[in-house]
Amino acid sequence: MKSVIVGTAGHIDHGKTALVKALTGIDADRLEEEKRRGISIDIGFANLELSAVNGEKLRIGFVDVPGHERFIRNMLAGVGGIDLVLLIIAADESIKPQTREHFDICRLLAVRRGITVLTKADAVDAETLDVVRVEVEEFLRGSFLDPAHSPIVAVSSLTGAGLPQLKDALAEVATEVPAKDPAALARLPIDRVFTMKGFGTVVTGTLVAGTIRKEDELEVFPSGRRVRVRGVQVHGASAEQAIAGQRTALNLAGVTVEDLARGMILAPAATFGATTRLDVSLSLLPSAKPLKERARVHLHSYTSEIIAEVALYEEKSVKPGQTAYAQLRLNEPTLLLPGDRFIMRQFSPLETIGGGTVLDAAPLARAKKSFVLPFLKGFDTGEAASVIRARVARRGQAAITSAQLTAETGLREAVLEGILFSRSLAQSVLRLAGAYIHAPAAADLKRSILRAVEEFHQGNPLVAGMGKEALREKVRAAPEVFGAIVGQLAHEKKLEIAGELVHLPGRGVVMKDEEAESKKIIEQAFSSAGLQVPALCSVLAGLKLDKARAAKIVTLLLRDKVLIKISEELVFHQSALQELRKQLAAYKAKSANIDVGKFKELTGVSRKYAIPLLEYLDRERVTRRVGDARLIL
Repeated sequence: MKSVIVGTAGHIDHGKTALVKALTGIDADRLEEEKRRGISIDIGFANLELSAVNGEKLRIGFVDVPGHERFIRNMLAGVGGIDLVLLIIAADESIKPQTREHFDICRLLAVRRGITVLTKADAVDAETLDVVRVEVEEFLRGSFLDPAHSPIVAVSSLTGAGLPQLKDALAEVATEVPAKDPAALARLPIDRVFTMKGFGTVVTGTLVAGTIRKEDELEVFPSGRRVRVRGVQVHGASAEQAIAGQRTALNLAGVTVEDLARGMILAPAATFGATTRLDVSLSLLPSAKPLKERARVHLHSYTSEIIAEVALYEEKSVKPGQTAYAQLRLNEPTLLLPGDRFIMRQFSPLETIGGGTVLDAAPLARAKKSFVLPFLKGFDTGEAASVIRARVARRGQAAITSAQLTAETGLREAVLEGILFSRSLAQSVLRLAGAYIHAPAAADLKRSILRAVEEFHQGNPLVAGMGKEALREKVRAAPEVFGAIVGQLAHEKKLEIAGELVHLPGRGVVMKDEEAESKKIIEQAFSSAGLQVPALCSVLAGLKLDKARAAKIVTLLLRDKVLIKISEELVFHQSALQELRKQLAAYKAKSANIDVGKFKELTGVSRKYAIPLLEYLDRERVTRRVGDARLIL
C-alpha cells in the first residue's frame, strides 16, 4: 500500500480541521484548549484509505496545521515532510494574509503537488462562488497549483457537497507522488513526545526517509543518545516496521520524555553527525526586506526551529526575490542533509522572508569563500556523480572514506560505490586504502613525493634514503594517504623502500674519494681493535672530512650494521661482537654461568668494556642476569 502525507494550509477559520474531519471522521484538534477556543493551536493528525482509478490502495496521512499567524511556528513543524498540500480557502472570505503566507511556505519547501479546496461553499451563492474561483485562479496562476494542471474543488464540510469529488482528486494526485526509497537511511523528525501507560516513552513523526523496524538501534540528534525501538505503529496501528512516507509512532527504550523534544531527529546509530554550519542556497520572497550580512533569522526545517546567523558568500546583502549562496551558523546543533529544505523567518518581527535548500551540512573548517563557492555551485546541480566528485575533490590530497561520504550525503555505501565506480568518475576519483581521493590531487602528491626524495638525495649523498616520516611531513600528507601513494610509487618502480627508508631506484649512497677513504679508515679502526675499541670521537678527529660528513658516514655504517653501538660511548665492529658470541658458546660447554671477573678473563677487557658488553648481551638475549652473575642462554 502506497503511503502519502497530505498537509493542510490556509488562513485561520477557513475550515481546515473541519474538512479533515469530514474526509476521515477524525477530529485533528486533540488539545482541550483547541476544543474550547474553536481554533487549531498545534498540528493534528488523521488518516484515510483510498483506492486509485488503477486499483492501487492509498494510505493518506493528514497533517492538519493551525492557520493563525501566532501559530506559524507550529504550522512549519507540520509541513516539512508532506508530499502534497490541500490549500484551503473559504468561499465566504477568499484569499487572506495566512493564505498567502502558507502558500509561500509551500513554494519555498518545493511542494510539487496539491489541490486547492474552496470550503464553506454552502455559505455563498453560486455567483459569489464563481467570483471567488476566478480570484483564486488568478492568485495561483504560474505556480505549482496552477489551475491548468491542478484541480480546484468546492466543498462543504457541513453538507458533504463536493467531498466525493475531492476524494477522487486526492486519489488521482496521490498516485502521481513519487514513492520514497524504503532502503534509504532512515530519518524521523520528532513532532510529538509523550508517555503512554503500559508502554513508556512514545514519539511520533513523519518518516521522511528509509525504514524503521522493531529492535532497531537509533541515535537521537543532536544529543547523541542511543535508543532501542520497542514497538512501531503506523497511522495508529501496530506494525513490524514503518517505511518512508508514513505517519509513525515509536515506543522507545533507553530514554525518558524529558530527554526528547519536538525538533529532534531519530536516525541510525553511528551514521550521521550533528552540525552547527550549513552551506545553503537561499531565496528571498519578493515581499521581504533585503537580507543583510550577519542577519539573525529563525531557521525552520522539518520539526525544528533554530536561531541562525547568515554569512553571505558573494554580496553583502540579498535583495527581495533574489537567490544567493550563504552559510547559516546555528546557535545549536541539528541533523540536516543536502537536499533538505528550510524556511527562514525574520528574527523580529516574526515574518516569513524566504527559504532554500541545504547544499552542504559538513562544510570544511576555515575554508576561504573563493574556495567554497565553486564547490557549492557543483553541489547545487543535484547530479549525483558531479556532487560526489566535488565532495572528493574539495578534500585535495586528503582522502575521504565511505563512512564520511555517507554522513555528508545520506547515501548508503552501496549507492555511493555504484556512483564512485561508475565510468563517469573513473578518471577523476581513485580508491586508496579503503578511502577515495581526487585523481589530480593524487598525481600532484606523487610528483611532490618524487621531487622531495630527489632533493634529499642531492642534499644528502652519504645517506641511503629519506625516512618515511620525514618525507610524509615534508609533503604534508595524511598517514593513510601517504602510505598508499608511496606503495603505488613502489609498485610503479618509481620508488624503492628499504625498511623505514625511501629512495629513488638505483640511488643510494654516493661517496667522493675522500669520503670512501674515510669510511674505510673508520671501519678498519674498529675492525682491528677487537673488543678494546677506541673512542669514536678520536677516530673521527683523525679524518680529513668535516664533522657533519664524518657523522653521516658513521650513521651509514651503523645503519648497515657494520658498526654496532652498544652504549652512548662505545661502538664495536660487528665481527668483534660475532666473535664474542662464539667465545661464550664455547665457554658454556664448561659452565652455564659467568660473572664479571670471568668475563674479563675470557675476553681480556677491562671493567670499562665488560659491563656495557654484558648489558648488551642481556638485551640481545645471549645472557640473562641472575644476581651478580649471568646465565648463558
